[in-house]
Amino acid sequence: MEGSWTITPAPIRAFYTVPLFFVFLGMLAACHRGNANPDVMAKVNGHDITRAEVDKYYANQTAGSQQKPSGEQADSLRVGILRQLIDNQILMQRAEKLGLLATDEEVNRKLTEAKAPYTQEQFDRKLKEMGITVDDFKRDQRQQVTIDKLLNKEITSKIDVTDRDVSTYYTEHKGEFNLIEPQYHLAHILVTSSPNPQVHNMKADKAQNEPDARKKIQTVLNRLDSGEDFATLAMNYSEDPETSTNGGDLGFTPESSLRSTDAATREAIGKLKPGQFSGIIVIGNPATHQVFGYRIVKLLSKEPAGQRDMNDPRVQQAIREQLRNRREQLIKGAYYEVLRDQAKVENYYAEQILKQAGTK
Repeated sequence: MEGSWTITPAPIRAFYTVPLFFVFLGMLAACHRGNANPDVMAKVNGHDITRAEVDKYYANQTAGSQQKPSGEQADSLRVGILRQLIDNQILMQRAEKLGLLATDEEVNRKLTEAKAPYTQEQFDRKLKEMGITVDDFKRDQRQQVTIDKLLNKEITSKIDVTDRDVSTYYTEHKGEFNLIEPQYHLAHILVTSSPNPQVHNMKADKAQNEPDARKKIQTVLNRLDSGEDFATLAMNYSEDPETSTNGGDLGFTPESSLRSTDAATREAIGKLKPGQFSGIIVIGNPATHQVFGYRIVKLLSKEPAGQRDMNDPRVQQAIREQLRNRREQLIKGAYYEVLRDQAKVENYYAEQILKQAGTK
């Protein structure tokens, strides 16, 4: 819920990078007989995954889209959702076997955290917009917490990156830590003059027009001048769908890349020292005097050009995170495959699609 109100049967969606054709082949192997109940789209070790579950996720993921998917595109989305629900059910059954199911206390804590930025009326309205109930949300959070606990116990806690690993990586990739030009670590708070349906900041706050945007960005600047935290204000009010959830962090930008940004932003950044933020920057077309929005930029840090030594704590942290992430991705992929191989999966929806296509 934090930063985004789109529910997705997480966390395994990031690992599906194989073409959809191969996903269908995998499903075909699992589909060995039909199902008499049209309300059941799949079974995992005898557990039903219903059409209502798939439809709920489908409706939520397509909410706010100007053009709804149809035909093969809609079927493909449902195939992906169902595959994720199947894999999550496999993980939930494994967690139950190990006694790792989320407790009511853990689920209620997640609910409290999600409700914190809103009034009860706002929270209820958000749930209604998503087409879910409080019980739906709690069920989704129970699953997420359970899977997080499982993966932490079975995978994350077992990954160890040693000092020797760090040293070896640095020696073999020393060039990666030689900056050929200065790097600017930037963050921003963006307010647009027309609401974007993809924006999901913590306050669900979007400017509706240009005067509204101008008033909103001025309010944000006043709060920054009063000492409020930049990252918190970005999470609550920024309308950048890519960065509002991480405090407006834009990452590191090479000095040469700043030349391609607009002159007002480039000039503002050039005047900043690390830790400082700019005034209000107008985003628009000077030739037509159109205003598309406003932003405030903060310079988090500036890295000079040159070779970074292995003893630099930032270098060590970057290497450890990269090695840990690589190993985690590899082990998770293998872990999922082993659990799938051990499970009995019957995907009736995939079977139906294949039959309709005349490929079975």
